[in-house]
Amino acid sequence: MRPAILFAMCLFLSLCVCIGLAQADGGMWPLYDIGHLPYDSLTGAGLQLSAKDIYNPDGVALADAIVRLRGGTASFVSPTGLLITNHHVAFGAIQKQSTVGQNFIENGFYAETPEQEIPAIGYYAMVTLDVTDVTDRFADILKKSTPGESRHKAIEQRIKEIIAEAERDRDVECKVARMYGDTQFILYTYFRIKDIRIVYAPPEAIGDYGGEIDNWMWPRHVGDFAFVRAYIAPDGSSAEYSTENIPYKPRKYLAMSSRGIKEGDISLLIGYPGSTHRYASTYELEHLLNDYYPLYLKTSKLRMDLLDELADQDAEKKIRLSSTRSGISNYYKKTKGIVRGFKRANLLKMRAEDEKKLRAYLQRNDTEGTPLLDNYKDLISGRKKTYLKDFYLKTLPQACQTLSLAIDLYKWAVEREKADIDREIGYQDRDVDIALEDFKSAQINLVPEYDNVIMTHLLDDILTLPVDQRITGIDEIFAGKDQHNFIHQYVDYLFARSMVGDLDSRLKLFEMNKDELERLNDPMINLAVALYPEIEESKERTKVYDDALGRLDAQAAKAYMALSKKKLHPDANGTKRLNWGIVSGYNPGDAITYHYQTHLSGVFEKETGASPFIIPEALTEAYKNHVSSKYRNKQNNDIPVNFISSNSGTNGNSGSPVLNGRGEFIGIDFDTCIDGVAADYYHNPDVARSIIVDSRYILYIIDEVYGLQGLLSELTIR
Repeated sequence: MRPAILFAMCLFLSLCVCIGLAQADGGMWPLYDIGHLPYDSLTGAGLQLSAKDIYNPDGVALADAIVRLRGGTASFVSPTGLLITNHHVAFGAIQKQSTVGQNFIENGFYAETPEQEIPAIGYYAMVTLDVTDVTDRFADILKKSTPGESRHKAIEQRIKEIIAEAERDRDVECKVARMYGDTQFILYTYFRIKDIRIVYAPPEAIGDYGGEIDNWMWPRHVGDFAFVRAYIAPDGSSAEYSTENIPYKPRKYLAMSSRGIKEGDISLLIGYPGSTHRYASTYELEHLLNDYYPLYLKTSKLRMDLLDELADQDAEKKIRLSSTRSGISNYYKKTKGIVRGFKRANLLKMRAEDEKKLRAYLQRNDTEGTPLLDNYKDLISGRKKTYLKDFYLKTLPQACQTLSLAIDLYKWAVEREKADIDREIGYQDRDVDIALEDFKSAQINLVPEYDNVIMTHLLDDILTLPVDQRITGIDEIFAGKDQHNFIHQYVDYLFARSMVGDLDSRLKLFEMNKDELERLNDPMINLAVALYPEIEESKERTKVYDDALGRLDAQAAKAYMALSKKKLHPDANGTKRLNWGIVSGYNPGDAITYHYQTHLSGVFEKETGASPFIIPEALTEAYKNHVSSKYRNKQNNDIPVNFISSNSGTNGNSGSPVLNGRGEFIGIDFDTCIDGVAADYYHNPDVARSIIVDSRYILYIIDEVYGLQGLLSELTIR
């Protein structure tokens, strides 16, 4: 379900007042728009870099060191492909290499030599090579007032044509990103590094200290960092894992600072924020609060409870399920924080007041956008008519990995019957290698017992949907049956008789065409076939909705830019962005003041001797000599651990480097304070804070706690 990506280009109040430097503007700026930053003010706050020092399309700059790593961000910190990211970003790789007998999650991992580095299964890094505005290639489509379905298909087709042209005879991967409600299209060209290896991950008692209890909270005391390395073929091409591969040599890598930070210091955050919806209308916000979020939270809680039950029964399953459990829990707690943030800011009322001013502005200027808000209302009303059906059509395969694999196998078979250029993005010849890797690596965490129990519960919910939102494919299977009793029999039959859960069989199924799959009479494939038409219809509804929303967003963007008389940043969409902030504490509530820095003494204050507040013996021993540590905070002779700044990040920013005014690495972003997570929809500078691992704590752990001199020697430390 997609909330508004770009409704009103920021709240009227935030557009019309001068935002103080200590608060920052919360903007996630595309690097090609870096010239819109307030450089005079930033220089006064300590920025010693020019725009070209940060981003230079014609040369080398700091931004070249930052890459997308799977679903997060990482940055090069050595000339031999060493990348630093979050422990929780690398967690999936650590988990997939762990067993009960060799538990890298619990004990950590360190490769003293390159030969000891192990594959980060399923991970890849995307290095940005080029950024090009291709909006003019869509001019003929955008000027036509065609129906939503025709328009979005025309846009998709043009995107595929541009990507095919840009990738032809080149070892690159391209993406066209849409900005400002489909009024700007940017072509990003990447070099995909397929061979990523784990170099160092601290033990869980450091890398995830505080666990779910502390997640999204401040004060925080966690060493959420890890190191991996990028490898390429000897000829410089992108290649799968091979012992013949060599370390990738980045154009730029970052120097780490051991100088430390203080309150009021400027901080630059560069990364790949996934999605924000800062300009959502009141109609969309109401739908989220009243409809979507309650259902999402209920389903997520069910999934977590079922995962916990299975994990408690089997240590091996606990490892296999840990990554899934962590991901669900992360978004569950964040969503609760967003709901709280909406209410705290009285966002609905605030947004309604801004929309009233917008309506008055449009009426005064007699523009064609006058019915804009009414059109938003009609669009959301239409979306609500199928939201339950759409939610479960997405959630059922999302929660049940075996079913997801079956649907994907069938989808590939359907798409292969088309010419490559006519296939859906993600199912073209360019995507085969990635798909095969995903089909293989899925086996590591496949737990049929969990898939069975979650499917049983979700089918029970689906069979109680209202008449106007029924899923026909499910109804036909259960027609004339005692639904409650038949659910268990049916699901047990699916898992007992299907070949989809077997790796070798799954790879053979991937080679089959549509007719061959349908003739197999595999029960899981049969369920996928039964659901497929409605899943595709749901996707199509979403695309039509997104297209209509995009056209409204474009009108809103134009109106709000005219109203504010300044450039406004587009919502996050997974492309590289720059955000600036100030190291500063905040006041979350009455009589509560949060300091900007935490220290190692706080780690010991939280210790309980039970997970997630256990301290490794090596850290306890090292702390005995902390007053003489080269990484101590000289003001209090304690070891700095985490700090907060008024930078604005979201999911996808995890692992983003945080730089000081000289462009040095001062920390790694890993979270947002719970009081500020609603910044995905409304950036409140009073409470929006990024939580960052201090570079001094990273250096302290690898140097004075564990003595990893090989790793330390690779880093440039200032």
